[in-house]
Amino acid sequence: MQTIKLNNGVEIPILGFGTYQITDPQEAEDAVFEAIKAGYRHIDTAQSYMNEEAVGKGIVKSGIPREEIFVTTKIWVENVSYEGVKESFQRSLNRLGLEYINLLLLHQPFNDVYGAWRAMEELQESGKIRAIGISNFAVDRAVDLAEFNKVVPQVNQIEINPFQQQTANIAALKEEGISVEAWAPFAEGKNDIFKNKILTQIGKKYNKSVAQVIVRWLVEQDIIVLTKSVNPSRMAQNIDVFDFSLSDDDKEKIAALNEGESQFFSHSDPQMIKWMASRRIDV
Repeated sequence: MQTIKLNNGVEIPILGFGTYQITDPQEAEDAVFEAIKAGYRHIDTAQSYMNEEAVGKGIVKSGIPREEIFVTTKIWVENVSYEGVKESFQRSLNRLGLEYINLLLLHQPFNDVYGAWRAMEELQESGKIRAIGISNFAVDRAVDLAEFNKVVPQVNQIEINPFQQQTANIAALKEEGISVEAWAPFAEGKNDIFKNKILTQIGKKYNKSVAQVIVRWLVEQDIIVLTKSVNPSRMAQNIDVFDFSLSDDDKEKIAALNEGESQFFSHSDPQMIKWMASRRIDV
């Protein structure tokens, strides 16, 4: 598996298996087991996904040595504070059944981000976390965090897909030494993405699916990609992207699909911020 070297030297597999919306415990456990069986060595979860325990069980069930699996989890908004991170991180660790986490992210750019970041720096120094980062942070917020703390975020996990390409933001984050990770690369099927004429035509040229074309498009930009499926055959398909390369013409056609806005919601929408602030999870 191809890897990306983060700004602290930690290597992360460029393809990861996402577990968002896999809430049934048995289904989540089975999905993680099947993903690892298919070749994934990078598993992404979060406190708010409510499946950390099942993810941990799936990892154990796989039989693959812990040191070969890269595990990410995320701190939810209500726990974004110094004490909140320290306390909730330990609960996440316990649920996962692990002694350390490879990557810990602040899930959203809200609440006491700076207090939370100091706690994450300390946890990283202690060895309980190998890398620390952020998710859904605008570039200016990411730079602000980096400039006024000891550790520059190693990762920013943001929405990237053919309809929301974030080209300028990706370039700016990389300029700061922050690796970029894409969530919702398939836009969760919005806009009939899997039937998109341009993506379908490109796929036919290489005998690949639309999903494989999208993953390859991101990999060629050195972007870490999270894909999700509970179907073992699709899991295997989504990881099978290292035997072809997109042409410049292909990339130009994909670039033309960019709508330049989120396919889900705006993180600057006051109502969305209030909703996140009000959402409580059992952690």
